[in-house]
Amino acid sequence: MPDPAVAEVFGTQWPRLVATLRADFGDLDLAEDAAGHAFAVAAERWPHEGMPDAPGAWLVTVARRWAIDQARRDVRWRQRQSDVKAMIETPPRERGAVDDDLLAMIFGCCHRALDEPAQVALTLRYVVGLPTAAIARSFLLPEATMAKRLVRAKKKVAASGIPFRVPDRSDLGSPLSEVLRVVYVIYTQGHAAPSGELIRGDLCDEARWLAGSLCELLPDQSEVWGLAALLAFTDARRPARLDADGEVVVLQDQDRTLWNARAVADGRRLLDTALRMRRIGTYQLQAAIAAAHTTAPSFEATDWRTIRRLYAALAHIEPTPIVGLNEAVAVSMAEGPAAGLARLADLDAELGDYHYFHLARADMLAAAGEVDQARAAFARAEELCGNPAEVRAIRRVAVSRLDEATARLPGAS
Repeated sequence: MPDPAVAEVFGTQWPRLVATLRADFGDLDLAEDAAGHAFAVAAERWPHEGMPDAPGAWLVTVARRWAIDQARRDVRWRQRQSDVKAMIETPPRERGAVDDDLLAMIFGCCHRALDEPAQVALTLRYVVGLPTAAIARSFLLPEATMAKRLVRAKKKVAASGIPFRVPDRSDLGSPLSEVLRVVYVIYTQGHAAPSGELIRGDLCDEARWLAGSLCELLPDQSEVWGLAALLAFTDARRPARLDADGEVVVLQDQDRTLWNARAVADGRRLLDTALRMRRIGTYQLQAAIAAAHTTAPSFEATDWRTIRRLYAALAHIEPTPIVGLNEAVAVSMAEGPAAGLARLADLDAELGDYHYFHLARADMLAAAGEVDQARAAFARAEELCGNPAEVRAIRRVAVSRLDEATARLPGAS
């Protein structure tokens, strides 16, 4: 059997294997080491002996036996030898129990007692199964730095007694919100890094996989489906976000024929599922906004009035400055630049150091014919932006918008 087959099983079985072993032994390091040993044995044997009928159960058995051998040598486990011995003959868990182990792993990695970098690193390592080197590359960090981050996070888990369990399903509220936020952060990190490579498809793909897995594990949670829909609609535009030279292409100028039709269809299906539950939340509203953008035949034909109403509803639930900024942009497109600029005036104090605020303001000023103010706002957006690729995009947009605004001035030839 070719090695790629082992790699495929690794991709599908690693998260559940580690989750099951952590539930068995209560130790992340032991679970990870045991899972790694099991896959090493599989890579050695399966090409010659063939893949077993139940590869997941085979891996669990091999990993448990190895972990038990290691545990027997550890003084901390000597008092549990009778329990450990009984595990050897434990039959494979039913799917529901394994799924609960995986859910428990997800909630543990995303526990609010951990800071965001730790949550993201633990989730990518133990839920997704990315090796430390790959996580480090994704976040533009040295491997040693990411390894230290993971070690610190695991020490915090142990010292704080962070529980790896599924919260009461009747009151998932806050714990689930934390999980969804971490998944969204992973996606946005792949979609727009603060520096370096602008789009990293591996993180986008992993975030979508995580969201899809949560839909399977928590099918009655509308916001889980809403997040999955949002990521699908947003990711559909990925093929058009960069041009042939790797330069950023803004939404208005993207070639919509390049958008991923399958991802758009996935987004519609996921959003329909969420909306049928009749429990509206922030991710569903954001998904509806993304749907309005993604399904419009052209930028000019975008239903900005609907988008404006959706942002107003979102601002009711989540009254943040960023939501206010996006609502102001929608107001500008639906009612004219003067109305949008009036909305932005209330956000200056909170978003004065945010380059997207000045970029939105520059665009509105250019549309209003205020060329000199628009030029200054574009310059401020460029000054505050930390990504070289985005800086170049701002310059290109500035030239285009200022040329258009100048051509509209009275007396322009």
